[in-house]
Amino acid sequence: MKKLLFYTAPFFGVLAIFAGVVLFLNQNLGKGALQVTSVPKSQVYLNGQLIGETPLSKRDPKDGIPIGNYRIRLVPKEGNSKSYDEQITINKSTLTVVDRTFGESASGSVITLTPLSNKKETEVMVISFPDKTNIFLDNNPEGKTPILLKNVTESDHELKLAKEGYLDKTLRIRATSGFRLKSVVFLSVNPNVASFSAQTSLSVPQTPKVAKVTILDTPTGFLRVRADSSIASLEIGRVSPGDSLELVGEKEGWFEIKMTNGKTGWISSQYARKE
Repeated sequence: MKKLLFYTAPFFGVLAIFAGVVLFLNQNLGKGALQVTSVPKSQVYLNGQLIGETPLSKRDPKDGIPIGNYRIRLVPKEGNSKSYDEQITINKSTLTVVDRTFGESASGSVITLTPLSNKKETEVMVISFPDKTNIFLDNNPEGKTPILLKNVTESDHELKLAKEGYLDKTLRIRATSGFRLKSVVFLSVNPNVASFSAQTSLSVPQTPKVAKVTILDTPTGFLRVRADSSIASLEIGRVSPGDSLELVGEKEGWFEIKMTNGKTGWISSQYARKE
């Protein structure tokens, strides 16, 4: 008999409430679930195929999505905002939640649950754009993104992200034993700070921004760094999911990065995202 642990995810502006995760305990389906919300209403494309409009819920086991990596694209039906494009992962028997608010101060989040080998462990991973954002779990400071919190109590928690120049964002999450809850959060620029910056930009010298990439989850738990942009090239190092590294150059399917030891090498762009 199938058991379902229901967990809804309504979003209200800056306060995004992720009340939980759907766990499909039927292990024979080989599928996961997807829930997508947005403001305004948007068309939802998965790997280029239109699958519906927001609010979209693919939570019925019979309507599940095969596990794997996908490109999701949201095209707003109102206004002049650009479409939102992001890579997501559908894991077996779990729910992936995507939320996006379009406009001048765009924000959003992607929340995924990944099984851990140790079923007694409970983890929360937070990646943010921009990075080095302050993280608070139940009002307790935990550090800056990207960050992996281990031994989190299995219960409901309040996850808050705060960074100067951006609006605070709060997610209500539920940490589940045996799973890593990964939150990729996009902060909204504070319009008051942005207005002030625009007024002073002509008089303040601008420092060139260093391009960076964030390492995404991989099947192996790490990503090989090679001497050249070829899978046959020599491995010269490894980087981990959540690492934020300087982008030196790029070719089709590859990013050239600078590692923490100062050396440069090439990684597959399939498992990295430009910041």
